[in-house]
Amino acid sequence: MRRRLRIETKSSLALAALLAVPLYFAALLASSLALDKPRLVGTHEQAASGGAEAKIWLAALIVPAIVLAVGVAALPLRRFGVYASAAAGIVVCLVLPSVSHGWIGRHTRRFPLGVDFIKDSDPSNLSSRGEWEHAAQDTITSICHWTLVIAVGAVVVAVLLEIRRRTGRENILTEPAPAAITGEGEVSPVVGTVTGGSRLLPLAFWRRR
Repeated sequence: MRRRLRIETKSSLALAALLAVPLYFAALLASSLALDKPRLVGTHEQAASGGAEAKIWLAALIVPAIVLAVGVAALPLRRFGVYASAAAGIVVCLVLPSVSHGWIGRHTRRFPLGVDFIKDSDPSNLSSRGEWEHAAQDTITSICHWTLVIAVGAVVVAVLLEIRRRTGRENILTEPAPAAITGEGEVSPVVGTVTGGSRLLPLAFWRRR
């Protein structure tokens, strides 16, 4: 019983951690769209500095930190805390793609030559202007959709377990209780039948003859 209580208490935090992992990668792409910008060296554009990269990685921690904070706050709710963690994940999955979509234009303007810093007309061009931004947005949307499926699935499983708990099906015994041994002698029904039917022995002997 205590083990089951511990599992129910930590279920909200476990679900929050499960949702936070894919949402971190989605938030990393979103923070790149929002904060990434080229570094000018003379008249040439180069990749962002180390400080700017660190800022992007730290900003990506905001989204999973919110989900984990909800999971920790829902620990006193025990098994009902799963709904709070799932709700936080669902809200993030619905909001993040729409927010990051608004950052595509700003990122494209900051990289007029594309993320490879090469003109689109150049034969060595690897990524045209705006191509990386739309690919990142598609990835964010895909990650959020799959994470949304996990969150909704967790809610469905929690509801089914709650219905089973309320109907009392988990309290049904799978095997009958063992019979108590009183120590008194008991007569076998087979032996009693043979003993009581001893008058049949002469008839059996006559048939054999």
